[in-house]
Amino acid sequence: MFKDNLISLRKINNMSQEELADRLMVSRQTVSKYETGESLPDIEKCKALADIFGVTLDDLVNYKNEDGMGLGVPPKGKHVFGMVKVGDKGQIVIPAKARKLFQIETGDKLIVLGDEEQGIAIIKEKSFLSMLKEFRKKAK
Repeated sequence: MFKDNLISLRKINNMSQEELADRLMVSRQTVSKYETGESLPDIEKCKALADIFGVTLDDLVNYKNEDGMGLGVPPKGKHVFGMVKVGDKGQIVIPAKARKLFQIETGDKLIVLGDEEQGIAIIKEKSFLSMLKEFRKKAK
């Protein structure tokens, strides 16, 4: 996974092996060895790579494209949880990873927001009400 993620991130960022090597302060051959799986960087170089590409260290090392959508490693704080299917009555099942990350539990109320150009957003009712209170404070 690491070598595939590294290759993908380097190409998405339009970097040559030489350019990446310069930023990491290693040789181009070292980057090549990382990408072929012949060697692995130490933890400090992994951290530097994650910072260069703006991804988490965990995603750099462990991200696996399981959703079949062909998407690469997401930027820090951005997530692709996979696809969901809309049921007969418009219901969807929120993936377990998303429920865990956003602490969504049975019985929670969610607000669905929409923008015709950007799509749909789902936010917990409590979070939404907290945001409204902050906006009202700032508006006074």
